[in-house]
Amino acid sequence: MQLLPRKVKFRKAQKGKSRGISCRGSKLHFGEFGLKALENGLIQGKHIEACRVVIARKSHGAGKLYINIFPHKPVTKKPAETRMGKGKGDLDHWVAVVRRGKVIFEMSGIPEDFARVILRLAAFKLPLKTKFITRNLGL
Repeated sequence: MQLLPRKVKFRKAQKGKSRGISCRGSKLHFGEFGLKALENGLIQGKHIEACRVVIARKSHGAGKLYINIFPHKPVTKKPAETRMGKGKGDLDHWVAVVRRGKVIFEMSGIPEDFARVILRLAAFKLPLKTKFITRNLGL
């Protein structure tokens, strides 16, 4: 399954800059444990899907997973061995723009050590450095 928006206003987007710190989405909202990005970058839809699959398989249906990012940005690519010019390339894939501090995945309903193992396996599938975070329950 490929993640992509149902409808977009413009087919092709400019590259933009990937810098700054995430203000929104930097804290846990739904789950008790999360995976937080430590650097800026682009996460492709296939990376998110790979993480979702590994989490679903390892958790065996226990707990709840929340995915806080979605690939809204189109990335284009020109064919191999093509000369420069002749316009922008065709749509290749979709990415989610992630700034450092953004919580990418959240989990709840499972023990902390189990969540740490599962989210570590998901972190291997991502192109960014991440860290495991927990909700401080005043303990």
